[in-house]
Parts: sequence; structure tokens; C-alpha cells
Amino acid sequence: MARMQRRVIESLSEELVDIIIGILIPFAGTTLGAASVFLVKRAIRPGVQKALLGFASGVMVAASVWSLLIPAMEMSENLGRLAFLPAAAGLAAGVGFLLLMDKIIPHLHMGSDQPEGVKTRLTRTAMLVLAVTLHNFPEGMAVGVVFAGILMGESSVSMAGAYALALGIAIQNFPEGAIISLPLRSEGASRKRAFLMGTLSGVVEPVGALLTILLARIVTPVLPLMLAFAAGAMLFVVVEELIPESAQGEHSDMGTIGFAVGFIVMMCLDVALG
Repeated sequence: MARMQRRVIESLSEELVDIIIGILIPFAGTTLGAASVFLVKRAIRPGVQKALLGFASGVMVAASVWSLLIPAMEMSENLGRLAFLPAAAGLAAGVGFLLLMDKIIPHLHMGSDQPEGVKTRLTRTAMLVLAVTLHNFPEGMAVGVVFAGILMGESSVSMAGAYALALGIAIQNFPEGAIISLPLRSEGASRKRAFLMGTLSGVVEPVGALLTILLARIVTPVLPLMLAFAAGAMLFVVVEELIPESAQGEHSDMGTIGFAVGFIVMMCLDVALG
């Protein structure tokens, strides 16, 4: 009996370590991207920036479908032909929540001089960081809810699939970290400050993931709704911000190509590892 208890404890410890590593992977992607400010002297060229924004969009859309919406519907198979209901309701709630946050939280998109959200006296840099933080939150939540499903023994979610989602988000976080740190550097910020701001924009991801996991017992009865909620929040970010920014002005085809590449990469990761 003692050996069995020891094995169970060791198994749980290994699982917890895997989960901690998993929720930190996306943050590592943002940090590495922000660190590019120490290697690159100039801001990212418009064509490259549009390709990176498109890539991030493709990853998030593919992750929303394969890692979140499909598992949500698989978990609701007991509803028969109405298995789509939790996924549809959760997706709508996620879109609505991000729409509300977009109206409330003061933020400023890269390349824009017009702040959004409530009026504030925050600096331009602070609002730029808030803009990126706003779309990092649903990504952290998506990773957290998938790992929460693993902790609760949900068969529709695997550790490999959760890692595929975390890795995919980390890949698209790399350009996001660079997109915020490099322009800040070109606007006069020191390399250390630009790196710090880029890194801070990703802190919300592990925090959001951890909070979701800690609430796993509450989340589990409505896990399909939570998966779809995260998908809706990410899709809102893609349609509201990333795609429009990648399609503005010249080189818009680079955004389209980036989207296709990002979608394919995330789809392959999820199917191969999930």
C-alpha cells in the first residue's frame, strides 16, 4: 500500500511539473521575442511585421478549432445532435467578454495614434503594452483550461495535445514580443526598458493559465463552455485586431501568406502531437 501511494504521489508530482512547464512555454515565447531588441538595431520592416501578424492569426485560428472547439464538442457528445450547443454558447460568451474588455480597458494599437477604451492619462508605452496584454489573456486562459481538463481526467484532452497548444501559442508569441519591443526601442526607449515592456505584456498568460487551473474543480462541469469561451476570445482578437493590422497598406499579401503558414503549422502540431 505504501509503495502504491508513493507511486501515485510521484505520478502526480511529474504531472504537476509537466503542467508548470506547459503554462510557462507561451511566456517563454514572448520573452524570447522581446529579447530580439538586443540583437536587432532597427524596427521590423512593414512587410515582415504583416507576415508575423498573419502568422499569429493563423496559429490562433487553428488552435481555436483543433485544440478548443473540437474537444468542446467531443465532450458534449452525450447531447447528441445538440452537441454543438455548449461550444456555440461558450464561443459567443468569449467574443462578448473580449468586446467588453476592448471597450473598457484603455489601450493603443501599434501604428495608431487613437487610444481605445475609457479615457486615461496612461502613457503611450503603457497603453501599447495593455493592447498586447489584452490579447494575451485569452491565450493564457486557453492553455490553462486544457491543462485543467487533464488534471480532472478528461479523456478528450491529452498532455501531448496541451503541449501542442502551448508550443503553438509560444511560436506566435515570439513575433508578438518582437513587435512590441522593437518599435519601443525605435521610439527612444532603452533596450532594457523595451525588453521589459515586451516581457511584461506576456506575464498575463501564465497568470491566467494558473488561475484557470486552480479553479479546475469549478471549471470541470462546464469545461466545454470554458474551452469554447477561450476560442471565442482568441477569435475576437484575430478578427478585431490582428487581421486588420496585417491587411492595412502595402504588403497585405504577406499577412495572408503568414496566416496560411501559421494555420498549417498549428494544425500539424495539434494533429501530430495531440
